[in-house]
Amino acid sequence: MTNGPALCPHAFDLPGGPTGALLIHGLTGSPPEMRPLGDYLAAHGVSVSAPLLPGHGTCPEDLEHTSWEDWYQHVEASYEERAAGHESVFVVGFSLGALLAVHLAARHRVAGVAALSPGLQVRDWKVPFVRYLKAVIRFVPKDLDPNHSDLADKSAFALFWQYPCWPTESVHQLVRLQQVVRGELRQIMAPAFVAYSTGDTSIHPQSGPTLFRELASADKVELVLHKSGHGILVDAEKATLFDALLGWITAHAWPGRRG
Repeated sequence: MTNGPALCPHAFDLPGGPTGALLIHGLTGSPPEMRPLGDYLAAHGVSVSAPLLPGHGTCPEDLEHTSWEDWYQHVEASYEERAAGHESVFVVGFSLGALLAVHLAARHRVAGVAALSPGLQVRDWKVPFVRYLKAVIRFVPKDLDPNHSDLADKSAFALFWQYPCWPTESVHQLVRLQQVVRGELRQIMAPAFVAYSTGDTSIHPQSGPTLFRELASADKVELVLHKSGHGILVDAEKATLFDALLGWITAHAWPGRRG
């Protein structure tokens, strides 16, 4: 179930300084997709934690028996553990993880929330009807041919550990979470960082712009990439993304206070 055979779909923690970052992976994915960013942040003094969401890292059948509430509860517990030992904690999510990060920011005083390729709305027209489709279709196979990926750097496809299919029940949970997060964007006052690519063929072209526009935060940054696919954490412009994200974290860290 991996693209890269050497990858292990495990949670990871990387030591650093008093500033922490919680990295949340995407739907059917796993922490390895967050590892390049985690290594970069840790090398620059940021403590990193990347949890494995419930139902992930095993088999698709496990995932279809979890809800978005299960995923969020695990993220919240991971955040509280990290906040207990750090002056400030930033929540950084990719795709589904971006929605979980925003949901967390609506309930906790995070130092900042970063939404990367946020899955607020996807391109596939069938997704809004998945609540009906799931009654007759349990799993939808993925196309795992790197040449069919939207990544500019096709070799980066090997950095993902993911399931070979989409459980339709899990996609329905994503839709439920999208609806919740849409109603919370006006509540988010924490500093925000939103990054997405115009070359992303997974999420709707307005997903990133809408999330950025609707966030109530008066302190928000938008980074628009043009030479990457959905997986901006591993694609051709990752250096630009990492530099911008680190600069944002450094500028907003809370010195001498608990997050």
